Formats: sequence, C-alpha cells, structure tokens
Amino acid sequence: MNRPESECELQEQLLSEEGCTLMLYNDNTNTFDFVIDSLMECCGHSYEQALQCTWIAHCFGKCDVKHGGYERLAPIAEKLTLRGLTVKII
Repeated sequence: MNRPESECELQEQLLSEEGCTLMLYNDNTNTFDFVIDSLMECCGHSYEQALQCTWIAHCFGKCDVKHGGYERLAPIAEKLTLRGLTVKII
C-alpha cells in the first residue's frame, strides 16, 4: 500500500479501505421475509441480524447493514439493488 502524501490522500485511502457504510432504506414495497432473506444471502447476515436490520429500517426509515471499503460494498449494493431493495453506499 502506498503511503499517502497529503491529508486529503490519507482521507481518500481510509475511505476506500473501510470508511463506507451500506445503508438500507425502507421502501414499503418488499416483504419482511424478502428483505431478511436478501440480507442473509447478500450480506452474510444471520437470521437474527437480518431481522433486526429489517425492523430498524421499517421503524426509522433506514439502517446501516454493512461497513467496509467501497470496493467491498459495491457488489453487495448491486445485488441488493437488483433484488429491488433501496440501498446507498455512504
């Protein structure tokens, strides 16, 4: 890994390595069971973790479901989007 030369490069490197969050948004369309199954299959969640994330998104409008680098989260976000879920990497 290259050593960052500036504060800006350091922030970009940290963001790309692990500073991102995959956010799931409530869509009032998909069923609880479908969202739970999707989180288990795409994010590797246990049933309990997927259930909690689904309830949080339902009650509060959104839930962070995965953390990591952008490169790691992008394929997961794509899979969830293809299933019709509303997600965003922030």
